[in-house]
Amino acid sequence: MKTKCVPDVWKNKKPDLSEKRKSFLKTGALLLAGSLFLGVANISGQAYALAPSAQAPQAYTPTPADVAMVSDLEQRTFQWFWDSADPATGLIPDRYPSDQKQDSVASVGFGLTAYGIGVKRHYITRQQAVERTLTTLRYMWKLPQNESADKASGYHGFFYHFLDNRTGLRLNPDIELSSIDTALLMQGVLFCRNFYTQDTAQEKEIRQLSDQLFNRVDWKWMERPDHRLSMGWSPEHGFLPNYWEGYSEGMMLYILALGAPEHGLQPVSWQAWLATNDKRWGEEYGQIFLNFAPLFGHQYSHAWIDFRGIQDNWISSKGIDYFENSRRAVYAQRNYAVSNPGKWQGYDVNTWGLTASDGPGDVTKTENGQTRHFLSYSARGVGRDYTQDDGTIAPTAAGGSVAFAPEIAIPALRTMKSKYGNHIYGKYGFADSFNPSFHDEKQDYWADNTYLGIDQGPILLMVENWRSGLVWDTMRQSAVIRRGLLQAGFHGGWLQQVAQQPSSVVRRKG
Repeated sequence: MKTKCVPDVWKNKKPDLSEKRKSFLKTGALLLAGSLFLGVANISGQAYALAPSAQAPQAYTPTPADVAMVSDLEQRTFQWFWDSADPATGLIPDRYPSDQKQDSVASVGFGLTAYGIGVKRHYITRQQAVERTLTTLRYMWKLPQNESADKASGYHGFFYHFLDNRTGLRLNPDIELSSIDTALLMQGVLFCRNFYTQDTAQEKEIRQLSDQLFNRVDWKWMERPDHRLSMGWSPEHGFLPNYWEGYSEGMMLYILALGAPEHGLQPVSWQAWLATNDKRWGEEYGQIFLNFAPLFGHQYSHAWIDFRGIQDNWISSKGIDYFENSRRAVYAQRNYAVSNPGKWQGYDVNTWGLTASDGPGDVTKTENGQTRHFLSYSARGVGRDYTQDDGTIAPTAAGGSVAFAPEIAIPALRTMKSKYGNHIYGKYGFADSFNPSFHDEKQDYWADNTYLGIDQGPILLMVENWRSGLVWDTMRQSAVIRRGLLQAGFHGGWLQQVAQQPSSVVRRKG
């Protein structure tokens, strides 16, 4: 099996951090490797060079059965956010159903966006969405922000990764003030700012609270001397030694920080973030692209920001855009499953998908003379940096990629539902993950029994982007997003059209 070691970026960290948070911060700092390419295709109305091994986008017309399946999945996934949120605070748990007591600020960011989708799809009324959104924003704004270890929910406008669901305060001393989880929350906040535009007292208050929450984030405080953003901070240890560099979900973090009207970063930070890209560009499983092993890193930023047809100078030099880059990553994962070097059970052209997800547990089993080591929550993925695979498939990998490559993502969802749906498809859509290679006396394969907000979110947002473009269209109107992209050097496409109109971009103070 093709496997590479994951760099030990945690040697300076406390050893008792949760495996989930280790996986996410690890993958945010990984290094990949690079190359060049030739060829031609058309993406989003622009001509791009394609690698000879890359597959050009295919025209895709879903069948009525596909439309019905995706519609059902979207509604069930929305319902997870609506039901799991605390009606009194708006806080949303990390996982649900669960007896755990941590709420996730990242889940809240996805949830704030989910309510707008609910309005669009008539799952809820606009008034219901307004009331739930106001409850959430009011609560988040009033939560204490200070440097104490146990009497704060955040500091300098950033929030702790997990909050106690009873108090809204930092869950425990092991939890860091998280730059990326705050960014996921702020994407939802900005969506609210630009979705609720009616001239009513409640929607005006939503816009006001959104501005206050976003403008309070002190991005410069999180900036290192080398202009990169730290992954986080804690009262006990100060800033984490890990930082955001290279293609990953950290892309949104820099765009938000560059677009901030207060406490914002300068373009030099974007260039610092890009510094390792040339080492990370190369071929993997028939696709030439800017690698990142788990698919969540290709989904999170794209769930809110429309990168189709716009380019910064680096990606322009490769003849593609970042949307095409992520589409290639999806194909590489599908190709990996077809190749199946680890000979995992169930992998095929329509059963694939590695990302950060639950797993059957940290256990070694021997079956038919073959010893297998399985994992619990882990950042599974395939790329030039590393391959981590224990046979666990996460439906969010395909579901969150519907907008990138519906021609392979939708058949994958249909197949997984058909083959394994009795165990993995229920009231809230797809459970987090399953593993056809893990057998025990209870059932033929392992299936998760819960749902994670950060995995439900990409499914919901990207399905809606594929169906209507709602989230992308809403975020195109964000002055913060437009300014952030322009500060990073993006040009062309819809951004060029906006730039030619009378500017409404919020100007940075000072």
